Amino acid sequence: MDALTTMLAEVRSAGALFGRNIMGSPWAIRFEDGAALTLVTMLRGAGWIVPDNGTPVRLENRDRAIVSGTAPFTVTDDITVSTPPLYVLHSPDRCTTSSGEVVDPDELNLGIRTCGTRLDGDDVLLTGTYYVHGEVSGHLLGSLPPVLVVPHEYSASAHLDLTEAEIARDDPGQQAVLDRLLDLLLIATLRDWFAGPDGSPPPWYQAISDPTVGAALRAIHAHPERPWTVHSLAREAQISRAALARRFTELLGEPPIAYLTTWRLSLAADLLRRTDSTVDTIARRVGYSTSYALSAAFTRHFGVRPTEHRSRAHLASPVHERHRPGPVGVH
Repeated sequence: MDALTTMLAEVRSAGALFGRNIMGSPWAIRFEDGAALTLVTMLRGAGWIVPDNGTPVRLENRDRAIVSGTAPFTVTDDITVSTPPLYVLHSPDRCTTSSGEVVDPDELNLGIRTCGTRLDGDDVLLTGTYYVHGEVSGHLLGSLPPVLVVPHEYSASAHLDLTEAEIARDDPGQQAVLDRLLDLLLIATLRDWFAGPDGSPPPWYQAISDPTVGAALRAIHAHPERPWTVHSLAREAQISRAALARRFTELLGEPPIAYLTTWRLSLAADLLRRTDSTVDTIARRVGYSTSYALSAAFTRHFGVRPTEHRSRAHLASPVHERHRPGPVGVH
C-alpha cells in the first residue's frame, strides 16, 4: 500500500453532492459549503475559479481542477463583470440566492442531478464535493495548493465521458456508481497533477518511486503495526542503515523513525475518531505495545490525551461518521 492510497482511504465519496449545472452567459455559482475538496470541470465551455482571497484561475474546456480548503470561492464564466450567483451553496441540502433567500430547488431543476437556467445553455459545469476529516487525509490536503488545474491535454476524457453519461441516469445503484466515478476522477486528477509539468508533488509522493527510500516507505504504510527499526527498514530497502537514514532525511525532511511515529499517531487519531475500539486495541494496531505508550506519545504530539481527542471528535462529527467502516492502512 503506497502513501497516496493510504491517505485517500479517508477521502471517499458517499452520497456526496455531485452534479452538473447548465447555464447561458453570464453566470456565476458560489461555494460556501466548507468542503475540504471540490472537484470542478467544464464539460462544455470555459470559466474561472475565483477564490475569495486568491488569484482567479482559468478553467478551459475539459480541464480538471481541485479546490482545496474550506474557504469560499466562486466559479464564473466572466471575471470582468460582477454577476450575481445563480445560487450560493451552503451545504448539500441548502442553497440560497446572493441576498440570502432560500432557493426553491424546482426553480433550477433541469433533470436528474442537473440544475441551471436552460438545457441548451452554452456552458456545462460539473462539480463534486468532499467533506474530509482526519489526520491521515490531512497529510494529503496539506500538500495541495488552494487551486490546482490539470489541463485537458493530460486527458481523463474517458472518465469524464462516462461520468457525463451516468450522471443523468436513474438506474438502481446509481448513487454508488456516481460515488465511485467521483472518486476515480479525484484520484486521476491528483495523479496527473503530481506527474505533470506544473505539478508540485509532495516529498512523500516523490519518495514512493525512489529506489532507496521507496521500499521502506511502502513498508511503513502497509504495516505500521510492525516493530520497525532503522535496521529492519534498511533490510526492506536492501541498503545500509546509514544510507537509508541519510537518503530518507534528504527526501522527506525527517529521519525514518520520526516519520514512522508521526504516521502511527495520525492513524491512531483517525481510529479514535471513527471507531469505538479501545485505546489498547488501537495502540496495538498502530505499533505501540500498550495503551500507556500510545497515550504518552499521543499527548506529546497532539497536546491532548487519546480519550480527550475522541470526545472532541465525537462532538464535532455526525454519529454515522463514528462508525463508518473503511481501511486506514492498518490490517
